[in-house]
Amino acid sequence: MADRISTLTDVSVGYDVILCDVWGVLHDGISAFPLAAEALAKARTKGATVVLITNSPRPYPGVVSQLRMIGVPDDAYDRIVTSGDVTRHLIAEGPKKVFLLGPERDLPLLDGLGVEVVGEADATCVVCTGFYDDETETPEDYRDMLMRLRDRNVPMICANPDLVVERGHKIIPCAGAMAALYVELGGESRIAGKPHRPIYEAAIAEAREARGDFDLSRVMAIGDGMPTDVRGAINYGLDLLYISGGIHVREYSVDGRIDDAALDAYLRREGAAPKWWMPRLA
Repeated sequence: MADRISTLTDVSVGYDVILCDVWGVLHDGISAFPLAAEALAKARTKGATVVLITNSPRPYPGVVSQLRMIGVPDDAYDRIVTSGDVTRHLIAEGPKKVFLLGPERDLPLLDGLGVEVVGEADATCVVCTGFYDDETETPEDYRDMLMRLRDRNVPMICANPDLVVERGHKIIPCAGAMAALYVELGGESRIAGKPHRPIYEAAIAEAREARGDFDLSRVMAIGDGMPTDVRGAINYGLDLLYISGGIHVREYSVDGRIDDAALDAYLRREGAAPKWWMPRLA
């Protein structure tokens, strides 16, 4: 069983670098979690370098703006690495006629990459950033489109590997769910964000640029998503602080409270072994 801790300070003093998830740990898509930001800011005053590592399909400047708008202060972190940042490398290396599957606000992801934005019928690559309307749609609404793309062997580059996020108190599907259906249908999906290595390598590189060299044993990861944050950190060999009050909380809640035994059983079923856990970062 992972050890329950009360505050990040209980364990952060043993680490040089903290790689912290954003959505579900620092905010819920609508409001910031002030205690989480304060915890990271305090860790920085104790000498830790904090790199936010997020599956947002936006390049990092867009996430900086979003965090400020939501109310996460700049002193909570040193650097940000996004799935969008590392996905740009995949897009640049791929076919040049790109169909953007996602809202128009994500078009800046393609800027400066030498690609031509085209419609579905002319695409030699599809870049999926999400849904046109994630409040009402599911991947099944796109099944016919995905089958047409599959039939033409069009590869999909998924810019946000998250399956779902919690926006306020509502579960919202993400591009990762679209990519999962595409693979189920026989299509090809390429992903660089969590839980895959490229985003962790980029985050470690940013941390080294910020503070100099360090050993990976001195790096802690923080996250709430089992298929992304947890799998990614553990596969990369990092110590993990699991935030249990995030998107999986219904798996181990009893009468509205987290049940220690149910949480332990859930982690065992998932084959996950975080070093510590706490309901919310504080």
